[in-house]
Amino acid sequence: MSRISRSRSRWLVLGVLSATMLMTVLDGSIVTVAMPAIQRDLGFAPAELSWTVNAYLIAYGGLLLLAGRLGDLIARRAVFLAGNAVFAAASLLAGAATGPGMLIGARFLQGVGSAMASAVVLGILVTTFTDAGERAKAIGVFSFTGAAGASLGQVLGGVLTDTLGWNYIFLVNVPIGVVTIALAVRVLPAERGLGLSAGADAVGALLVTAGLMLGIYAVVEIGAVQSERYGLRSLWFGAVSLVLLAAFLVRQATARTPLMPLRILRSRAVAGANLVQVLTLGAMFAFQVMVALFMQQVLRYGALGTGLAMLPAALSIAGVSLFVSPRLSTRFGARAVLLGGLVLLIGAMAWLTRVPADARYVTDLLPVMVLIMGGGLVLPALTALGMSGARSDDAGLVSGFFNTTQQVGMAVGVALLSTLAASRTEGLLAGGASEAVALTGGYRLAFTVSLVLLVSAFVAAYVVLRRPRAGAEQAVELQPERV
Repeated sequence: MSRISRSRSRWLVLGVLSATMLMTVLDGSIVTVAMPAIQRDLGFAPAELSWTVNAYLIAYGGLLLLAGRLGDLIARRAVFLAGNAVFAAASLLAGAATGPGMLIGARFLQGVGSAMASAVVLGILVTTFTDAGERAKAIGVFSFTGAAGASLGQVLGGVLTDTLGWNYIFLVNVPIGVVTIALAVRVLPAERGLGLSAGADAVGALLVTAGLMLGIYAVVEIGAVQSERYGLRSLWFGAVSLVLLAAFLVRQATARTPLMPLRILRSRAVAGANLVQVLTLGAMFAFQVMVALFMQQVLRYGALGTGLAMLPAALSIAGVSLFVSPRLSTRFGARAVLLGGLVLLIGAMAWLTRVPADARYVTDLLPVMVLIMGGGLVLPALTALGMSGARSDDAGLVSGFFNTTQQVGMAVGVALLSTLAASRTEGLLAGGASEAVALTGGYRLAFTVSLVLLVSAFVAAYVVLRRPRAGAEQAVELQPERV
């Protein structure tokens, strides 16, 4: 194969991986705007409706680490293909759902398929793009895809629900999944895994999967606590989750063939990037939710108006991640780019802490949407650093671990900040404040806590992520592939 053909093949691989990432991110948010229609058509009880989201999140977040390691043991290509097939089949089942139980079960299966596919994508990416400059560009495109999916999800969900019906937010995944699988079979590199004997730790797999699922369940329930009894139950589930995850770490330190060799955590770049990611995405995903709610509940924007108001944020992140971040990372290194991006995000959140109840878009919100371009620097830099310690025999595991901390950060951030905002709002209402002022006070508290999280992320990045040698943060310790 000529150099041009090999180069073209690599970019086709990136296209396949990005399409899968786009579907995964879209599916996490697209369902939210269709929930009223789903409740009306399928007869969901109010307490059941949130499980159309929670069932997906629990399966997705709980299986990422296991799926990533299975990619190393079996073959990342095989796990990727199987994940896309499960996701497409589950989407067809969800679109044909005739009752709550059927839809919730299909959403759980969608989460399983998404976990299998997305857990290995970064592992495939870093072993495909071995040149530092090309990898920076590829990571920029990949990060843009994730950011675009998060921004487009609610808008696309509203358009499909209004024009074709809620079923099509799921059915649209089927042809996309089929095309993705067909392309993946042709362009993804064939490989052999290490074999299950290299890490078939059944006890460890059970501990980490149960621990993550229980932990995510506790977090998503905390965000929707309806009584003291449910709040106490969430805390119990959270405690059990921590015990199971601690037992998993002990098991990995003593098992002959551990599921997750703890050596991956010895890399300062990997450990530091995942820590910074939890703090950053905890703040930024909550920002996306809270700003949208502020514009709708306080400023009385409609769904379309809210989407258009947030469009500058999506465009700024897209432009920076695609065209600016790769060049800066190649010249200055991922750590410097990460710190610069965090400074911009800190500025955006600091601006929001003073937002008034009668906010004007041009002066109070538009500057935030511009400063949020820092996300286009932060996300690619975190990905490069988080995958920098990966080897060809554990790239799937490192990818799964990176995606797991991403999901945990987003889930914890939304649960924590939405709970704090609701509590503050209730207190202000009890003190006689108007609804708009009370809601604004709650959101400003959430933005203040987000600011603290971002400052903590900056400190962690500065202290933990030592300045590496030029290009070292992008170097993947590759070993010859076995084919």
